[in-house]
Amino acid sequence: MTTHTRRTAAVAALVVALVAGMLTAPNAVAQRIITLTLVRHAQSEGNASGLIDTSTPGPPLTALGREQAETAAQKLAAGHTFDGIYASTMIRTQQTAQPLADLSREPVTVLPGLREIEAGIYEGQPEALAGFTYYEAPTRWLQGDRTARIPGSIDGDEFDARFDEAVREIYDSEDTDPVAFSHAGAIMTWVAMNVDNPDLGLLSRHPLGNTGHAVVKGNPTGGWTLVDWDGINTE
Repeated sequence: MTTHTRRTAAVAALVVALVAGMLTAPNAVAQRIITLTLVRHAQSEGNASGLIDTSTPGPPLTALGREQAETAAQKLAAGHTFDGIYASTMIRTQQTAQPLADLSREPVTVLPGLREIEAGIYEGQPEALAGFTYYEAPTRWLQGDRTARIPGSIDGDEFDARFDEAVREIYDSEDTDPVAFSHAGAIMTWVAMNVDNPDLGLLSRHPLGNTGHAVVKGNPTGGWTLVDWDGINTE
């Protein structure tokens, strides 16, 4: 084999290797699996009022809520190390996250996409009527009609894209075991819309109370599996 032939063969082999690397590298990154824990905030003054409040930054935690946040931090940190802590732009999630951040010596990163679903024209109305008002459109999202819009607010596609963006930011941070503090409506709706093993009955039988949590495993490309719903094994 001549020097020219050997050089040509070597270059060809290098090109093949580079192309193969370009084709496989993104897939390798996409297949990285993380465990994402989603935690609802502790009791807020809005919860205590009995009125729907999805404003930003919104009301702070009550005295009971601060106690709940401390208790939740102890439970979450027991035998578990989170490598990233996130919260929405609403003050109640940040206040709920802070005790865990103090225990873990991790900062709280605020992501707008983790915020609660805006109530639109139902803002300030009784929470007791939310199933017939505020949650009417999200219920339709879970039935497949993502174009349903909360009057004066967002539709299902807009909500999902927003929360997906926050989850993508968490994933891209390279954390493998992050925790994100969000809101009941946002967590329950996003999980039901995105996991490959949804159980819509859980939303009615076991809605997430203050500091309730859901745990999903997966990634934004390959999808998510619900593995824990507030202490209920769902694998």
